[in-house]
Amino acid sequence: MLKRYLFRVGLAAVTALSLVGCGGDPSPADSTDNASSEKTAATLYLSAIPDEKITDQKAKFDKLAEYLTGKLGIETEFVFSKDYSDSVTKFKNGEVHLVWFGGLSGVRARLAVEGAQAIAQGSEDPKYKSYIIANKATGLQPSAEFPAAIKDLTFTFGSPGSTSGRLMPTYFIMQNNGGIEPDKWFAQKPGFQMSGGHVATTNAVADGTYQVGAVNYKTYDDLVASDPKVAENTVKIWTTPFYADYNFTIHPEVEKLFGAGFIGKVQAALIAAPAGSDALKAINRDSVIAAKNEDFDGIKNTAVELKLLEL
Repeated sequence: MLKRYLFRVGLAAVTALSLVGCGGDPSPADSTDNASSEKTAATLYLSAIPDEKITDQKAKFDKLAEYLTGKLGIETEFVFSKDYSDSVTKFKNGEVHLVWFGGLSGVRARLAVEGAQAIAQGSEDPKYKSYIIANKATGLQPSAEFPAAIKDLTFTFGSPGSTSGRLMPTYFIMQNNGGIEPDKWFAQKPGFQMSGGHVATTNAVADGTYQVGAVNYKTYDDLVASDPKVAENTVKIWTTPFYADYNFTIHPEVEKLFGAGFIGKVQAALIAAPAGSDALKAINRDSVIAAKNEDFDGIKNTAVELKLLEL
């Protein structure tokens, strides 16, 4: 049972006992009114993996929360997660109900909560990809061939829990180096960006803190278009093959909080979000399509193979 819901239910129970103690046995009509009030008072809590600055993310996701409030008739509130693991923990503990996860974090969340469902994804997400980018001072150029020269350069992944910034780049690097783990293949142990997501990774390469890094393609393309520092100091040198990635995953407890069929209503609301709307700008997508848990079996199997996930 979700924590906030339990608190409200407990408070309602205490109130009811107080009335009985005063000789006031609530009538059936009173009980119905209380139940209706209880459901109306519930809030849908929305969160997301922090793959950009928290302040920027909150401003965007507050707009998505406003959209869902209007579409569902249920108060929706955005709750930030400090890192990828925190977003999974909040979902597992029932502190949030609907989360914009990456592929791997979504798999972890659904494994932790029986009945959790991936319900929607961006139209781009079934065929997602990562870039390996380099600081221009390295002299590296774009190539269709895997850039083996990065072995001798400083390299950074994104968050340890990122699908597009760690899991899949690791997989494709190993595919092209004879199956050697990055820690053993690179001349220097790769780093990670523990906060700030793909924006932090891109900036670390643009600043020269690292010579090369792995980022998701959408964030990088947007930064090249909007940030002169990134455009002037970095170059995309390689693109990975496609894989499935981001998704909205919902907690099964919402069916008890908001009524049977609520998961379907949330899915329909997400899919109906208009192109170019602030709701879709939150997730940087052109449109939303339906998703299901099985769509991310490839991510799950890859994570198990790389020993980044235990079943």
